[in-house]
Amino acid sequence: MDTNDTNKALVVFQGNKIRKTWHNGEWWFSVLDVVTALTNSTDPKGYVKDMRRRDEELSKGWGQIATPLPIQTTGGIQSTNCANTEGLFRIVQSIPSPKAESFKLWLAKVGYERVKEIENPELAQSRMRQIYKAKGYSDEWIEKRVRGIAVRDELTNEWGKRGVKENIEYAILTSEISKATFGMTPSEYKNFKGLKNENLRDHMDDLELIFTLLGEASTTKIAKSKNALGFVENKGAALKGGKIAGDARQNLEIESDEKVATPENYLFLPEKEKRKKLSKL
Repeated sequence: MDTNDTNKALVVFQGNKIRKTWHNGEWWFSVLDVVTALTNSTDPKGYVKDMRRRDEELSKGWGQIATPLPIQTTGGIQSTNCANTEGLFRIVQSIPSPKAESFKLWLAKVGYERVKEIENPELAQSRMRQIYKAKGYSDEWIEKRVRGIAVRDELTNEWGKRGVKENIEYAILTSEISKATFGMTPSEYKNFKGLKNENLRDHMDDLELIFTLLGEASTTKIAKSKNALGFVENKGAALKGGKIAGDARQNLEIESDEKVATPENYLFLPEKEKRKKLSKL
């Protein structure tokens, strides 16, 4: 398995790239990518249709096995059918391929690693730190990024418990927090930094990460204290949480006479190297 990938959203099986996305506390994999890897089919969509036609039981349970999830494609983020480890085992049973057994072993290894990380979250954090370090990030930056991920997870978990729908509503609330914090939505912020498909937070500096964290942590705190339920009430909490971070950002900018949000990114020079250059100024 190749874990040195952008946002941990890609794994490799015998030279075939398989996209994955995080959903409901586990990894879900692109069904079409798996079919391509096991069959070398030039028409994986057609293969899936034929496979479901041949296997009536698989077709009957398809709605529980495959779930449309947003995933990165060459044309940007698009919804595509994904399955978790259990679902993929069922799909593989319907694919008469000599690669099937080795894939099952590979998939079992992926699932085992995730189980171990659930039992001991420090393993997941350790792996994350290693990936960021390999990409040229400093220990100081990594600490803030890892903490920000934990705060983000706490926020999305809270939204889930409070009746907020995943994907679209999560994206809208995240956009409200960002706009109140930085005066820009995430898409506007990415344009500001000259990014395309890259993860915005992986191109933020220390202060940008800190204020992002403050906005999301404040939103979580307000949602809990106000017992916000549903999208509308949580949108109100998001606006208030973002404003707390936005006010703090503006106060710092006044006192320091410098903007917090900058167009700087780490596309061409790693964060660690940029930090060294700035320290010499």
